[in-house]
This record gives sequence, C-alpha cells and structure tokens, in this order.
Amino acid sequence: MNQLELLRKFTTIVADTSDIDSIRKYKPEDATTNPSLILKAVNSNINQKLLIKAIEYAKKKGGSKAEQLINASDKILVDLGIKILKYIPGYISSEVDARLSFNTEKCILKAKKIIKMYEEQGISRNRVLIKLAATWECIKAAEELKKDKIFCNLTLLFSFAQARACAESKVFLISPFVGRIYDWYIDQNLISQFSYDKDPGVISVCKIYNFYKKHNYKTIIMGASFRNIHQILLLSGCDRLTISPLLLKELESNNTVFDRKLIPPSTYITPPNPLSEEEFRWEHNQDEMSVQKLSEGIRNFSKDQLLLEKIILKLM
Repeated sequence: MNQLELLRKFTTIVADTSDIDSIRKYKPEDATTNPSLILKAVNSNINQKLLIKAIEYAKKKGGSKAEQLINASDKILVDLGIKILKYIPGYISSEVDARLSFNTEKCILKAKKIIKMYEEQGISRNRVLIKLAATWECIKAAEELKKDKIFCNLTLLFSFAQARACAESKVFLISPFVGRIYDWYIDQNLISQFSYDKDPGVISVCKIYNFYKKHNYKTIIMGASFRNIHQILLLSGCDRLTISPLLLKELESNNTVFDRKLIPPSTYITPPNPLSEEEFRWEHNQDEMSVQKLSEGIRNFSKDQLLLEKIILKLM
C-alpha cells in the first residue's frame, strides 16, 4: 500500500487543481479551484472552447462592456466547475472574485448568481462550495448563505481568530493554508527549511483541529497549500486535505508506512462565547503573519482575476 492509499483511510482526499487528467488519475472525492488555477486553465489550449463559449454567453446576455466581462468570467468559472464535476463524486469549490472580500452583500449576491448558473445547467447546489476569503465580511456572508442551503469554503485562512469565527458562524468548510504560513516563517528566518516537527503551518492546523473537535464544532477542516508531503502526513486524520497533483504523485510513489496523527477526542466541552467583530479584528490583527498573508492572498487572487479579464477583453 502506498502513502496515498494509506492516507485515504484517515482523510478525504481533494485535488487542488483544475487539470482534468490529474483528477481522472488520482480520483479525489472533491476538487478545488482558485483564480490562479482558473487563469492557468484558460491559458491551456485544451480549454480554449470554454473561453469562446463564455464570451458568446456574455454577448447574448448583453449589457455594458463591464457587465459582459463579469458575466464571461463567471461563465468560465462555472463551466470549468461543471467539467470537473464529471470526474468527481463530491464538491467543486468555485471562488468568488477576491475584490469583493470586504463587502458582505456583494459576496452574497455573487454567490447566489454562481449557484443559479450551476443550477441552470442541472448541477445541484449540494455539489458546489462557494469559496470566499476568510475576512469578517465573508464569514458573515457564508453565515447568511447557509440559510439558503448555499455552502461555503472559507479560504486564505491563516489565523486562529479566522478559524474560530468560522466555526462560531457555522461555516461549512475552512481551508487553512499550511504552506503559505510555512513560507512566511522561512522568509523571516524564524525556522529552518527542514524543521518538520516545528512547522508553524502544521501546528496551526493541529491547533484548529483540536479546538474544533474538543468543542464539537461541525465546520469541516481542509488543510491546503502544501509545500511537501511531510506537512501532509503530519496532518493525516484531518477531515480533508486538498493536494496538488505533484504531491499526489509523490505520495503515490512512496510506500513508507505512517500512523494517523490527528484523532478526535471521545468527549466534548462547552464552547466559549462567540467572538464579536471587534474581538475578531483585534485577535486577527495581533498575528502579523496572518495579516500579511491574508492581504497578500487577496491582492494576488485579484491580480489573476484582472489578467483573466484582459484575456477575455482581447477576444470580445
């Protein structure tokens, strides 16, 4: 039994890719996309039809050039999601424009629009997770959307305050970013590259896992953004792990046996009172790494969205 097969016994495997060949090969339960992966997919010759179809859709819908651009971008997101859903039994995570990350109402409207577009093509909302950055505004959007049975994946999660607020708002799923936390500590020369037992990204997810399970929160924890298989194996037992094809391949080619690391407790204790908005912002602000990485992540996803829009504009 290779490590990927063994890992499946402890954790639900999710593919962190929009590449259909990789998804078919590794047979994950779910798949996740983000603006960077969408941009990569659109730049592939295989997906040029998606681009043309999206532009035709936008022109048919009409409206101003700006409205057509938004509609074409949303169409690409949905159509790529539908394409991926043919090869997985579970969820596709589709990410809302990062530029909306500080506006609760706009995130709600965008999420409902995306879900409607999926449903118009016969895809149930039960198979789609709307990805939102884990800002206070997006956490509150996810809380509202759940009332309409629209479930969310809160991404770009770095701080314990973000994780706690998500659980207290009954968010469906969170994606703590292991590798990006690790990157920050490496860049700051605070850890060595091979300090696997002191990896701050792994430690962060372990802390979230223990807090959630101890208090019996139902929010799913999906570790994300891995830099090596050591991070993955140290989180075996986490509810879900979203893994790139490169690391899935490495796990598949390795037969070294490992033990499950994360195990839920058998008893629970009463959770603390929920964080207020003021408490959330203060606690998150106390974590320099999390403040920097959340802001950076939103900016970079926004840049990739703009690059996608430039590609669309050239063809409109």
